[in-house]
Amino acid sequence: MVARPLAALLAFAALAASATAARAEGLVVSLSSHHVRITQTYTGAELVIFGVITRDRSSIARQGPYDIVVTAKGPQGLMVVREKVRFGPIWANLEQRKFGALPVTIAVLATRPIPDIATPDLRTRYGIGLEALIPKPGFGSAEDVPFRDALIRLRREAGLYVERADAVTFVTPDIFRAPVPVPSTAPVGTYEVSIALLADGVQIARETTNFEVSKAGFEQVLFQAARDRPWLYGALTAMMALSMGWLASVVFRRD
Repeated sequence: MVARPLAALLAFAALAASATAARAEGLVVSLSSHHVRITQTYTGAELVIFGVITRDRSSIARQGPYDIVVTAKGPQGLMVVREKVRFGPIWANLEQRKFGALPVTIAVLATRPIPDIATPDLRTRYGIGLEALIPKPGFGSAEDVPFRDALIRLRREAGLYVERADAVTFVTPDIFRAPVPVPSTAPVGTYEVSIALLADGVQIARETTNFEVSKAGFEQVLFQAARDRPWLYGALTAMMALSMGWLASVVFRRD
């Protein structure tokens, strides 16, 4: 299954090479699949990005190596971070911050550690790395920064924010691959994948693609029913709970 997308990518790269005359380097990318189906047995998935670096005939070979950064971002949503303080045996929420329009999942895959690829200013400009995707400058007041740092830490611990160095590997000097993780808790929706080509700390090309995460089978039926007929879904859920409670009382009752 992996060989077929790679073969198609190489064939397309040969055709695309003539179209990159205006640029010294370019990118041609392909995703192993554009659909992820969530079923009862779904425990996570892994898609593979294949890419080819194209160059025109007049371009001069660079002395340093290329860097590739692949960024996969999930649907945006509202996230709440609460600060908990212990008063004796009791934990209480003192403050909270709500962060909207942030990706629910982020995976950053690179050829080497992000700080070694570009300067902080260039990373912020190009949106490379978790620190650049959720930046401190302009994010809010100074009091919001600890909540922002806690948000990144908690999403990392949950496996929803991932940053991996050495995750992108070169098969040949011009062909690379990168595994894109889709966690078991990934929400449904459209995921954007951005592939950046850098050299000497400067971005020289960027391509984007996407894939869709959706429910399938019985999960899709329940999801559709809950969204289209919430009152019917709620009534059936309540009836099912009552039935299970009655059945349990019959089975485990003491004579």
